[in-house]
Amino acid sequence: MSYEHGDVLPVPERPAPAGGRQGRQGRLRSYERSLNRSRQSRSRSDRPKEFRFADRDWTLLDEVFAPLYSPSTEVALGFLGLADAPAGGQSGSFLEIGCGSGVIAVLSALAGRTRVVAADINPRAVENTAVNADRHGVRLRAVHSDLFSGVGDERFDTIFWSSNYVLAPEDYLYRSLHEYAYVDPGYRAHRRYLTQAPDRLAPGGAALLHFSGRGDIEELHRIAGACGRELRTVRRTTVLEGEYGDDLVEHLLLQIH
Repeated sequence: MSYEHGDVLPVPERPAPAGGRQGRQGRLRSYERSLNRSRQSRSRSDRPKEFRFADRDWTLLDEVFAPLYSPSTEVALGFLGLADAPAGGQSGSFLEIGCGSGVIAVLSALAGRTRVVAADINPRAVENTAVNADRHGVRLRAVHSDLFSGVGDERFDTIFWSSNYVLAPEDYLYRSLHEYAYVDPGYRAHRRYLTQAPDRLAPGGAALLHFSGRGDIEELHRIAGACGRELRTVRRTTVLEGEYGDDLVEHLLLQIH
């Protein structure tokens, strides 16, 4: 299974922020900024127990990434053709790494995927995905897993990770499970994903990575080369950052070869 190259979506012109391109890139890539967003999203007083997304109602548990505070989940749905996918419109097996509240995994099952596995390092996210699968009447397997550690020897037609693309210092220690969704110290998780994901594919399968301009794409390509992998951009779009910022940020769907 392969994805054809997508067009860049048009975005409105806007003045460059003060400080020029380097200042803007430094701000967008700031891991402290991302960690602050994690704290805000996790503890805000108006954080709901339920939310409306993709024309459906979803349960949101404490300590789980909230799709309503970031555009990344909506972008991912578009990249995967799930934004308005008809029932039975997709086929083959699907593994989602970093399933969060389960929106992508559940919608993939509803779209007709024959086998869906949803994995997350956060046990609360695994529970949340199972709750939402029951809520929407789909069968999938939600597993507690550090990338592929809990998946077993299964192979998949599509593997997808909407990653924690902001680079944190190598020696940063996570202070909550919620922070795992926001930053990756030294890109250690990305290195493992680039190395391991292609080996978990069924013949003709696609290993996909949702990345962002808030990450260090140059470093990601360097790591891929060191792992003997090549990254090809198959979809891209630019959107407003969302709840906690008004910057325009490019999102990329990368296929690992």
